[in-house]
Amino acid sequence: MDLFLLILSFLIMIAGIVGSVIPVLPGPLSSWLGLFMFSNISTVKVDSKILVITLIIALIIFILDYIIPIYTSKKFGASRFGIIGASIGTLIGLFLPPFGIIFGALIGAIAGELFLNKNFEKSLKAAAGVFLGLIVSGFTKALISIVFLVIYINLFLNNFSNLF
Repeated sequence: MDLFLLILSFLIMIAGIVGSVIPVLPGPLSSWLGLFMFSNISTVKVDSKILVITLIIALIIFILDYIIPIYTSKKFGASRFGIIGASIGTLIGLFLPPFGIIFGALIGAIAGELFLNKNFEKSLKAAAGVFLGLIVSGFTKALISIVFLVIYINLFLNNFSNLF
């Protein structure tokens, strides 16, 4: 069972990094789940403070993942239609890897803004805000997920003799 948890926790850590750039998976929360599963291996010792701090960070990033794109979109003049268009475009873009998510969000934001105000220049500016929000949000999630992976590897190395 311990070997199963070890392998599964590592795979979930990797899924967390992948989830940082794919909006369907919650990246840092998945990475935290990997840390949590690792801590439940019977021979592993993990300080509960690490789990609590990383959970708080993962939850904050999860919330910010929704706030950052909306904030940057609003700063660049996006309306509700632009944000909805970007969200729909992102979902459609999931089926067109590797750049479908980005282009889908951009095209969706432009389409949503054009639907509302028929001004192409304003639509492009709003799409730039959506793009900036996606980049900042994705980078932040990826960075936190990689930090969680480093913590995981450190915990693995510290508990190596207990595992094998």
